Amino acid sequence: MKVLFIGESWIVHMIHTKGYDSFTSTKYEEGATYLLSCLREEGVDVTYMPSHEVQVRFPRSLEELQAFDAIVLSDVGANTFLLQNPTFYQMEIIPNALDSMRQFVAAGGGLLMVGGYLTFMGIEGKANYKNTVLAEVLPIEMMNGEDRVEKPEGFSPVVTRSHSLTDPFGEWPKLLGYNKLVTKPDAEELLSHEGDPILVLGQYGEGKTAAFASDCAPHWGSLEFVNWEHYSAFWGNLVKTLK
Repeated sequence: MKVLFIGESWIVHMIHTKGYDSFTSTKYEEGATYLLSCLREEGVDVTYMPSHEVQVRFPRSLEELQAFDAIVLSDVGANTFLLQNPTFYQMEIIPNALDSMRQFVAAGGGLLMVGGYLTFMGIEGKANYKNTVLAEVLPIEMMNGEDRVEKPEGFSPVVTRSHSLTDPFGEWPKLLGYNKLVTKPDAEELLSHEGDPILVLGQYGEGKTAAFASDCAPHWGSLEFVNWEHYSAFWGNLVKTLK
């Protein structure tokens, strides 16, 4: 199975103030390294595209996208796809990358969105997927604005419906937050917390979709979750259901 995994990368700019003087430093980080290695161990052929590479690497045609069986979006906002350099700086008309994904799924491809500060609606509503064509594709409804639910005390999702994706694992490890969502009427909710969906499966056109409301990596993806003995199997099986 071939998967295009997009997101889970960021650049941090820091100001170091030492008395009168200060200086700046910058570092680049990727949060998906461990997950990607787990997926590969589970037999998934993953192509990784960090957030900043969308500008120059994202496929420009449906035919290019169809080299993959599924797309995973994790912690990368809609603007990254909608405001690419040719449009933002040169006012060029180019294909809408999010609509290309919609067509990809409608034609039989898979799509998984993983929660975080810049997926679904995200912090201050900045991920803004509710106001895009992907709102039609995903198996959940999104909030109108910020959708973060922070849980510093931790919470363990509970199984809502029996399914091969969740039944083998018993009690789930604690997570530290999630994006507040609503399951669409025709979708299948597998995990939840206090009435909020955590894992939902759906279908759009000929393709399969999934939404995981929490994170695959810290901080919402707690160390307890990342070190969970079933972490690799869960993500591998979830991605494989999209084919």
